[in-house]
Amino acid sequence: MSVFAGLVEHLADLLQPLFHASAAAAAIVLFTALVRLLVHPLSRAAARGQRARAALQPRVAELRKRHGKDQEALQKAVLELHAAEKVSPLSGCLPGLLQLPAFFVLYHLFSNPAIGGGNGLLSHELLGAPLGGRWSDVLAGAGGGGFGSAGLVYLALFAVVAAVATVSFLRARRTAAGAVPSDGDEQVPGVGAVTRVMPYLSYFTLVTVAVVPLAAALYVVTSTTWSAVERAVLYR
Repeated sequence: MSVFAGLVEHLADLLQPLFHASAAAAAIVLFTALVRLLVHPLSRAAARGQRARAALQPRVAELRKRHGKDQEALQKAVLELHAAEKVSPLSGCLPGLLQLPAFFVLYHLFSNPAIGGGNGLLSHELLGAPLGGRWSDVLAGAGGGGFGSAGLVYLALFAVVAAVATVSFLRARRTAAGAVPSDGDEQVPGVGAVTRVMPYLSYFTLVTVAVVPLAAALYVVTSTTWSAVERAVLYR
């Protein structure tokens, strides 16, 4: 973990001439973008998997008509179809799950003050807002109060997250409206429920940004924005 902290601090040193006191914040954003770039092949695999599953939907619809209300037979037939075509029913989900280790490593890095005996990243500031501080500190009067420079930093992050979450939600709703309802996904236990809930999870990022240290919030905002842009490109 201290290795990652050292890398980010080294980036901050390199960015110091450009960003001055906010160099550590810029380094967090850049480091997050670099990590997301490294796992981008997983996102591309997810997009290919989703397109492959979508291509099977007409055949799944035929199976639904053939088996009628026999859900057990329908589920077996759909799974056999996916196996025959070498398409995993979870192909759109697994690459995203594989990104979770990177998420937890970076989140821990940007929220733990005791990494390597002392996380120097959290001692830096972004426009007067401490990277180790929280929104609750601002509300309590730290950093000039809710309308000071620190408060404006958080309001800007909330605005970005709200905009990204709304765009992601509307896009997910349009995608769901244009899809064949329940075909395929409902035959794999739990996948349909996850698909229905996913659009609303974007708004949970607002809560995350409000409760984690600013350094972690920068990671979350950068990663969420990257995901929204990436999905817009891969699933256009």
